[in-house]
Amino acid sequence: MKIYTKTGDSGSTGLFGGKRVSKDDARIEAYGTIDELNSWMGLLRDQEVNRSRHDFLVGIQENLFVISSMLAAEPGNEKVKIPKLDEAAVGRLEAAIDEMDRSLPEMRSFVLPGGHQSVSFCHIARTVCRRAERRLVSLYAREEGDRLLLVYLNRLSDYLFVLARAMAQELGATETPWKPRYS
Repeated sequence: MKIYTKTGDSGSTGLFGGKRVSKDDARIEAYGTIDELNSWMGLLRDQEVNRSRHDFLVGIQENLFVISSMLAAEPGNEKVKIPKLDEAAVGRLEAAIDEMDRSLPEMRSFVLPGGHQSVSFCHIARTVCRRAERRLVSLYAREEGDRLLLVYLNRLSDYLFVLARAMAQELGATETPWKPRYS
C-alpha cells in the first residue's frame, strides 16, 4: 500500500465509503483527536510503572482504533464493514477504576497534575481524552451518532485520572493538592 496518495493535498480527506470532506470537518476533528489520544496512550503504556497494565492499555488503544474507525465511516453507508465498540468495554474501565481506587487515599481536594514525568504523561492523556469527548459532542450536535462512544470516552478520562493517582502512589510521587487562594 502506498503511503502518499496526494488526494488530500487540496485540504480534503476521504471517509470509509468514499465521501470526501474537509480536513477541518467536525468528524475529522473528532477522530483526529482520538488518534492523538491513542498516541499518548502508547507513551503511557511504555512507562515502566505500567508494565503490569500493558495488556489493559493495549486493549484501550484497540478500542480507540475501533472508535476512530466508527467515526471515519461515512454515515449511513451500510456497505462499509467496520468493528463496533463493545458495551463491556465501559464495564472493564469501571472495574479497573474500582480496583485502583481501593488502594488510594481518599481525595480531599483537587490534585495539581504532575509529581513525576510518567504521572504527567497520564494527565496529558486525560486532558486529550476530555478534548476528544468535546469534539464528539460537537459532532453529535450536528448529526446522530453512537452514544456509547461518549460514555466510553467519559469513563476513560475517569480511568486516566485514577491511573495517574495510582501511578503517583506506586512511584512514591507526591500528590500536590490544589489550595485555592481567595481574595
